[in-house]
Amino acid sequence: MKLGTLYGIGVGPGDPDLITVKGAAILSACPHVFVPKARKGAESVALSIAGKHISPQATIHEILFPMTTDRVELQERWEESARLVAEVLENGEDACFLTLGDAFLYSTYIYMLRALRERLPNVEAVTVPGITAFSAAAALAEFPVGEAKEPVVIVPTADDLEDIRRALSMGGTLVLMKIGKRLGAILDLLEEEGMMDRGVFVAHAGMENQRIELDLRSLKGATEEKVGYLSTILIHGRPRVSGGEAS
Repeated sequence: MKLGTLYGIGVGPGDPDLITVKGAAILSACPHVFVPKARKGAESVALSIAGKHISPQATIHEILFPMTTDRVELQERWEESARLVAEVLENGEDACFLTLGDAFLYSTYIYMLRALRERLPNVEAVTVPGITAFSAAAALAEFPVGEAKEPVVIVPTADDLEDIRRALSMGGTLVLMKIGKRLGAILDLLEEEGMMDRGVFVAHAGMENQRIELDLRSLKGATEEKVGYLSTILIHGRPRVSGGEAS
């Protein structure tokens, strides 16, 4: 029996109307939809975004991807998700895998697809790109991401903030993603570097609890519960100093 096709669908940052026309068309016809979620009993954010585009006859498969840095546990989850997807495809049926934002930008889809190709090397996978959270944030805040020949650096924030400090010195635009509990430390760093007036903050872009802050100082003292994990800071780094001979 011919294998079914896997469709990786980037559902965008939060607004159901920001799913691409191609993604919506595939979802409306796909018989199986796999949706990631962070913990048991929780709702899948990707499913809540894409829900209105999914066929009422589709079977929804929820897959648990815990918020952990344990590589062993993560590898087990990726392999288990690949096994579940493979079972559907081996029956000759197509399946969609939903992911927030874009499918190949810090997405669980990347790791699941790798594990799936180890099981089914010849599987046909069609990936539909999605609008990134930082693109939506830039549009909401009217914040130019790239101008002229300035660089754009994307950093998924970690407990070690030295990558952010180095990126700030490069000039151009710095995109800080997945901020969550690190917000306070990031704000302290930006204040120390004199960059508080050069950035904007957007959380849950396109969702009911969307928050836009054009003054980063207003976030001082905010908790993760208030700002959320799905938050982005856009910063214009220090202007580059042009070279030339001293007069």
